[in-house]
Amino acid sequence: MNENTLDAEATYAALRETLRPALHAEPQRRVHLIGIYSGGAWVAARLHADLALTSPLGTLSSAFHRDDYGRRGLPNTPKSTELPFEVDGADLLLVDDILYTGRTVRAAMNELFDYGRPARIELAVLLDRGGRELPIEARYCGAVHPLPGDRHFALSRGDDGRLALRIE
Repeated sequence: MNENTLDAEATYAALRETLRPALHAEPQRRVHLIGIYSGGAWVAARLHADLALTSPLGTLSSAFHRDDYGRRGLPNTPKSTELPFEVDGADLLLVDDILYTGRTVRAAMNELFDYGRPARIELAVLLDRGGRELPIEARYCGAVHPLPGDRHFALSRGDDGRLALRIE
């Protein structure tokens, strides 16, 4: 591993083991995982399988709620939000790959409220890189790795589902 990579699998394992007792401590609490496209959806799908969760898995696109929509436009392959459960009164765990400014999470919450009013929303992220512009914090985090604003993390997923993190 060189200075421009992080061990994404170790970071994922740390997040998974942080979530395991929290999700299984209260069996009556039916938590729905929702992965934010695209990296968060990858992480959420793996967590859902690895933690053997029985509640349906959701995915969410925050593209239309972003405050920089006019500047960024739509992704090349826009994904649609799929929530195969009732959002009203639900206990939700948003999953994202990298927490930076907080704007993606804010947009994701706006998208969720288009579907109803959840009882609770918590946030889990693979990596917190610092640099928040909004007061948003992850309750569950695989690792914290501050990075200057002119650098970025890039998450990729191999054909075998393994994750890789690179600094660009």
